[in-house]
Amino acid sequence: MHGFAKAPPSPVIPPIRRRLDEFRQQKRVHAGSLIISVFGDAIVPRGGRIWLGSLIRLLEPLQLNERLVRTSVFRLAKEQWLRTETVGRRADYVLTPSGRRRFDEASRHIYAPHAPLWDRRWRLILVVGEFDARERERLRRALFWQGFGLLGADCFVHPSADLTAAFDALVAEGLADQLERLMPLLAADSRSGLAASDADLVRRAWDLDELATAYTAFVATYLPILAELRRDRHAEVDPEEAFLLRILLIHDYRRLLLRDPELPDVLLTAEWPGQKARLLCKELYRRLAPASERHLDTVLTLADGSIPPADPAFADRFPQDDPLAAISL
Repeated sequence: MHGFAKAPPSPVIPPIRRRLDEFRQQKRVHAGSLIISVFGDAIVPRGGRIWLGSLIRLLEPLQLNERLVRTSVFRLAKEQWLRTETVGRRADYVLTPSGRRRFDEASRHIYAPHAPLWDRRWRLILVVGEFDARERERLRRALFWQGFGLLGADCFVHPSADLTAAFDALVAEGLADQLERLMPLLAADSRSGLAASDADLVRRAWDLDELATAYTAFVATYLPILAELRRDRHAEVDPEEAFLLRILLIHDYRRLLLRDPELPDVLLTAEWPGQKARLLCKELYRRLAPASERHLDTVLTLADGSIPPADPAFADRFPQDDPLAAISL
């Protein structure tokens, strides 16, 4: 009696390639946002400029075609993130001063060694003027992406934001004409008797359940990759794949942090997944960095054909002495 022949086993796709393939199969990619992540993580440490042809080459393996990259870069220039500097027949794209400020603010959150300490004083922005529905929604979205929560209709709240930087960011978003209708305030120290209401304020101002779900999904996506790299400590990661994964890692993490008010630990649950995501991002980034930098050494070029060196000041973004062992697999 002859049995049915067994089908050959499905090939095992390494976790790194699986993540890259998942990205490539997306039907819609926000290329401008991804390019911002590339600039902030890979181009700023090498002088903050790049030839457009080189940027196209860096992103091509993610199946972002030349037309999409060009269109996205032109749009970023129109939005005053980038400007051009002509070099012969070619041109470099360079960060504008306002673009650099926005990158520096994002980097402060992404590469911070730990969550910010809380001085137990809430930062408030009160709406004291009239806004039509469209203006109010633009303001809400701009402050939402800075981590502010909303109490009622006219009070935005954050535990640790720099209010001056928050207003500068609104100006950079084209909302300068709205500032005179806003009032920044620093609340009294909550140890003066308001501490009991802090937890209630958090529940009303932020949807932490949604954010926790997003952090949990981030961990589920990248933890298998870290586990694989831990199992084979001597494995060589392909430089191009290391760079592509590093960019997706930082891109995904940056998008989470833009929504995260970075509440102090005393206002979060004991098993808050944001902390695990932070430690995971640090260790995986550190493991990918050497190979990914070798890729940049050969592909990232300027309009004059030169390869800008990496600034040593950025070499230790995620130090090895962090308590990374706290991530359980």
